Amino acid sequence: MLTQMDCFGLTDSGRKRPTNQDHYLIADLNKSMRVHDTSLTLDNETRVYGGSQGKLLIVADGMGGEAAGERACTIAVDQVTTYVLNSLAWCFRLEEGSEHDFEDHLKEALQSCQKSIQTAVGKHPEMKSMGTTMTMVYIVWPRAFVVHVGDSRCYLLRNRQLVQITVDHTMSEIMAGAGQMSREEARHSPMGHALWNVLGGRSDELSVDVYKLNLERDDVLLLCTDGLYDMVPDDKLQELLSTNASAEKTCRKLVDLANENGGSDNITVIVSHFLSPQLDEARAFVEAEVPLEELTAASSNTSNKLTVSYSPNIAEPTTG
Repeated sequence: MLTQMDCFGLTDSGRKRPTNQDHYLIADLNKSMRVHDTSLTLDNETRVYGGSQGKLLIVADGMGGEAAGERACTIAVDQVTTYVLNSLAWCFRLEEGSEHDFEDHLKEALQSCQKSIQTAVGKHPEMKSMGTTMTMVYIVWPRAFVVHVGDSRCYLLRNRQLVQITVDHTMSEIMAGAGQMSREEARHSPMGHALWNVLGGRSDELSVDVYKLNLERDDVLLLCTDGLYDMVPDDKLQELLSTNASAEKTCRKLVDLANENGGSDNITVIVSHFLSPQLDEARAFVEAEVPLEELTAASSNTSNKLTVSYSPNIAEPTTG
């Protein structure tokens, strides 16, 4: 990548659930070459790797019973990584005019997860209700593609302002969008956990959303399952993500706070900082426990441009 990235993920069962049905993945995207034979001072069959050209980030939240939810989540994460490695027509530099085709390939990656879960259900009918959410970010700096099904979320922090990128695939979100309830009512509504769109589940239909971001240095991406955002309000997420602490420390603070506030569900988070020299300097101050007010000058960012575009599979969510 053309910028440094501090990235860390963490998952926790929470305080109410006996098992953890969430999964996450953080992976580098690299070019590689296997040397079969050479006169150089390299052993035959040596594999040579280039530097990291991008990142793949995934969070997923399984559902449908104790074993079934974890199984669906595992199948989906395994399948999407297999698809990226072997089937996705991905490249490190997107050619002008090729992004639409690339989005279609990303949607197909999640469609392949759907087929894998359905195949597993065919072999184990007792797991017919198993399903999972998935929010995936595919980063080729400075572009990021957020691919989304369900109610796990992707947030972007820029200039200390937090924006929710993804839209939850829940009945309460549909009702709020139609003006049938307020956003605050939707937040506390039982319909907030009624999903109309997941990988697997009881429906063969799947709608995959793709959002495109132009990333900037000093940006922070947060991927999380509902075990975090149900327990920690957005203003507190914004506060913790704005401290310039390391990604690992931020993840641990987020999970700890979700548990302190009840920990009613499994909690999974990925935090990614896209570093600038100024942020590196600020990070050093934070590690030395310098008061936050002293970081203002070091962490300032004069850019306030945020570009987000949204290309869902369908014009409006439907309940089928």
